[in-house]
Amino acid sequence: MNEVVILTGGTSGIGRATVQLLREKGCRVYEFSRRAAENDPNHFSVDVTDGAAVKAAVEAVFAREGRVDILINNAGFGISGAMEFTDSADAHKLMEVNLFGMDNVIRAVLPHMREAKAGRIVNISSVAGVFAIPFQAWYSISKAAVRALTMALYNEVAPFGIQVANVLPGDIKTGFTAARKKSAVGDAAYGGRIARSVEKMEKDEQNGMRPEDAAKTIVRVALQKRRVKPEYTIGFSYKLLVLLDSLLPCRLVRWLLFQLYGK
Repeated sequence: MNEVVILTGGTSGIGRATVQLLREKGCRVYEFSRRAAENDPNHFSVDVTDGAAVKAAVEAVFAREGRVDILINNAGFGISGAMEFTDSADAHKLMEVNLFGMDNVIRAVLPHMREAKAGRIVNISSVAGVFAIPFQAWYSISKAAVRALTMALYNEVAPFGIQVANVLPGDIKTGFTAARKKSAVGDAAYGGRIARSVEKMEKDEQNGMRPEDAAKTIVRVALQKRRVKPEYTIGFSYKLLVLLDSLLPCRLVRWLLFQLYGK
């Protein structure tokens, strides 16, 4: 395989594992990240919220390769805390990276894919986009928005031969946990529930699957020859949970989430 791939957020966690696996399979991978990467000519230090910088980086890849076959949108971060007390600037920053940053990269890549009448876009959402997690509201909102973006784009670009898919990881043991911006403001008013919820959530993450296991699913979706489905959930237990969400009454699902992360 010699597909040309652009992947955002590839210097750690799922992104890094995905980059490594794609390169093992012979893909030419260009990684966009704000972090510096020494001795990697295929790394671009790009902030995805900077539309002009993103466009310039995509054009540089196209000038070098003559095409972009696959885009994997993985850049993102998390915040936690009570929605009532979350700083509005923090919420806006998260949406700028997790949603509008993704939009910037898609906008820059799509003209080349439309001209080629081929391409594949893989967006990394989260099971939190299905199950809105208490005290992780804005992260859940951003990932639900990524799901909606993917579903709309899937039909918009299908006539051009471009395929779009959404991938939903669950709990994964990565540096994402330590990088999360946590706020305990208002915890006294909420009876200590913020701290208990975040502690439980982070324990689940640190007991989660390896990023290399998640990367296998992402790479399979990116490279499979047949037409992709609009959405893939990683892990049997999470597939079952997503299925149950579509079958169980909404009130029951909210009650279950309260028992897990709201008490």
